[in-house]
Amino acid sequence: MATGLIDDDRFLLHDTGPHHPECAARVGAVRQALATQAWRDELVDVTARPAAIEELEAVHSLNYLRRAARVCAAGAAYLDVPDVAINEYSYEVALLAAGAPLALADALIEGQIDNGFALLRPPGHHAERESAMGFCLFNNVAVLARYLQRGHGLDKVAIVDWDVHHGNGTQHSFEEDPSVLYVSTHQYPYYPGTGAAYETGSGRGRGATLNCPMPAGATDTAYERAFFEEILPKLAWFKPECVIISAGFDAHRDDPLADVHLSTGCFRWMTERLMEVAADHAGGRLLSVLEGGYNLARLGDCVSAHLERLRAPL
Repeated sequence: MATGLIDDDRFLLHDTGPHHPECAARVGAVRQALATQAWRDELVDVTARPAAIEELEAVHSLNYLRRAARVCAAGAAYLDVPDVAINEYSYEVALLAAGAPLALADALIEGQIDNGFALLRPPGHHAERESAMGFCLFNNVAVLARYLQRGHGLDKVAIVDWDVHHGNGTQHSFEEDPSVLYVSTHQYPYYPGTGAAYETGSGRGRGATLNCPMPAGATDTAYERAFFEEILPKLAWFKPECVIISAGFDAHRDDPLADVHLSTGCFRWMTERLMEVAADHAGGRLLSVLEGGYNLARLGDCVSAHLERLRAPL
């Protein structure tokens, strides 16, 4: 398997200040872990590029994009809410974070890679159409889903979000759209407060959202049950033409920001299940985008396990 990787020094320029969990050291921790893997040099390095404004407008309003640019350029401490810490480079870095998965998509559709992972920051799944939220400026996976549809002609795209926090921004982007299936496993009730099981989409999109809320203390067994009983049947019903993973690793048992107790091996297991879905329905097309994960050592371990599984044939 040819697995693409995006890793760019420019992601380090987004400075969230001291003691912020979403920090540049996250990228360094993953790099350090990957450097110890014998297969690291077999990954296909893909060059990141910034998203165009027109690509972002598929998900965000032009007014919000202009406001984000203005606030970052002014040197403000945060955008919209205090947890979205920014500096003067944050807007440009966020453009790059939204565009990097699009570069992976081009490489995937052109046959240069079989699947891929974007090591990026800031993350994106909390960002709403009109606002930043939860460390996120732009919704990277939502922009990617629309790009696959509008730029590459795919009809049906599935997003599977295993970050420990519910991806409210992604759900809201597609809750009335039957062409994008959004699936989420997340601690509930917990930040941001959305993601109840009864949230299944609305209008024409009813049934194209699947939330699998998990209680505090949930372990590998609960996630495996959710996959077998709910997630895999839903994906088989939907038959996606590409699978996108919102790959947050903060559901690990050692992560400081939540209380779900997954092992590193569970992320490898979930990766394999979604590779099988992609093989069955999408010609193997699978793209993964980093979201959360705030224990630096465990983040490196989990991304390594994720990539090791992606690069190995089924």
